[in-house]
Amino acid sequence: MTKYSAESKAYLYAAMAVLFIFFNSWFSRLSSKVPRQKLITVVTLFFISNLMLFYVLNLAGTPMSVMGIVFFIWLGMFNVMIVAQFWAFANDLYTEEAGKRLFPMIMVGQNIGALLGSTITFIFVEALGLYQTMLLSGGILGICIYLTYLIHKREIESSVANKEKVVSKNESLKKEQKKPLKKGEGFRLVLKSRYLLYIALLILVLNLVNTTGEYIRDHVFIRTADEAIQSSTEVVDIEVFKSEYIAKLESGFNWLVNSLAVAIQLLLVSRIFKWFGVRGAILILPLVALGGYFFIAFGASLVVVRWAKAFENSTDYSLMNACRAALYLITSREEKYKAKAVIDTFFVRAGDVLTGLFVFVGTTYWAFTVERFAKFNMVVVVIWILLCILIIREHRRTSLQRSSQMVV
Repeated sequence: MTKYSAESKAYLYAAMAVLFIFFNSWFSRLSSKVPRQKLITVVTLFFISNLMLFYVLNLAGTPMSVMGIVFFIWLGMFNVMIVAQFWAFANDLYTEEAGKRLFPMIMVGQNIGALLGSTITFIFVEALGLYQTMLLSGGILGICIYLTYLIHKREIESSVANKEKVVSKNESLKKEQKKPLKKGEGFRLVLKSRYLLYIALLILVLNLVNTTGEYIRDHVFIRTADEAIQSSTEVVDIEVFKSEYIAKLESGFNWLVNSLAVAIQLLLVSRIFKWFGVRGAILILPLVALGGYFFIAFGASLVVVRWAKAFENSTDYSLMNACRAALYLITSREEKYKAKAVIDTFFVRAGDVLTGLFVFVGTTYWAFTVERFAKFNMVVVVIWILLCILIIREHRRTSLQRSSQMVV
């Protein structure tokens, strides 16, 4: 993947955010016309067709500079949209209590997949080539469509077959889950609900903190590579040595993050959900981040930055991802699909845009050091914690309302 500067990333993320406005509008209209299984199939087939298009563009001799930019934008959209769609589907299938039990288990598979996928990808690229591997990825997405169909069919049939529930309610549930969603734009759903708006702002702030932290990490990795060049007497090609040195640091860091994420998911997440619930669990990541940036602010050494960011990222990929999914268990079907899609796409990329602009201004005009960026992140984390408190209050209120409605 081509490395882009902070301001270049800001422009590309801004392009993603704008594209997401149109994409989410199309997604909202589509979800109001077709049932969930067809919705998931159409969206996934759209991304499969994109991978096939990249293969064709390569055969047509499209310049790599153009392909790199287009693929960066596409990947940034695919990564958030396909995950948002999956969790919307999971939220639609399971009740709040079932979701609290099952989501941590599902996250185990997600984190193990990330750990194995990063290794297996290199093998396939070496054996097949980059663009052939894209076609293989499209085939895997096709398998995911079939698995979604099987799960959808199983859950619908099991809900009807359950003799402990009232038959009329089961039939109502079966019909409801097969229906298209009600009309309404995702952005409008977010803006008219305080609960969803707080979640959207939390996601934006979370991404601002995390992406600024990634800049801190990258800066320290580059600085460490420069120091290694100065201290070495055997460097022949400086650029090659530097790129390989940074690649090794990033590879080791990614392995550490994925390993910690799997360990946290296997050993802690289900227990945290049991002890503190979703409302308590969402406070853990900002506290981890606050502690990490506190230590970085007093000296951004390689060891401190590496471990602080590893704990932050691994907690985000494991515990926080499960929390973000579970927060929607108490929402309506329209909010699960449409509002969640907007929050997990547009607001995520809006946070990236803010980060790029802030890093550009901080380095160009304010002469920020990495320690000062860490102090800035500490201030933003405090805002993040305040948003968590607001979400906890709204979650409690919404849960009580939902419980009283079910009793009636």
